[in-house]
Amino acid sequence: MPQVEEEIQTLSQVLAAKERHLAEIKRKLGINSLQELKQNITKSWQDVTSTTAYKRTSETLSQAGQKASAAFSSVGSVITKKFEDVRNSPTFKSFEEKVENFKSKVGGSKPAGGDFGEVLNSAANASATETIAEQTEEETH
Repeated sequence: MPQVEEEIQTLSQVLAAKERHLAEIKRKLGINSLQELKQNITKSWQDVTSTTAYKRTSETLSQAGQKASAAFSSVGSVITKKFEDVRNSPTFKSFEEKVENFKSKVGGSKPAGGDFGEVLNSAANASATETIAEQTEEETH
């Protein structure tokens, strides 16, 4: 046993001497720990990206991304088409005409068109005006 322990100690000393020698060579070459770490990371990344598993995964994710993009695009197209269908439907046209008629009655000489918010505001103003007019009539009678 003592002989095995002596061999282990000798090998340990040789390894330590070789590590010191390597450190000295790196120092002379100007290689520091940060550069070495960067080189190791770059090499490791190259090793990973060259594996079959990485290539398959990358390809699968790329295909999944393309399919998802196509799906979102077609969902957007379907929604746009549905909105167009609703807007062109007789029910919506009828509602739109009623709103326009109401707006022209309430707004008087204002130009046709405008957004829905303007129509609602004018309807609210007309309702308030009608209430005030009714109260005034009741008070005078």
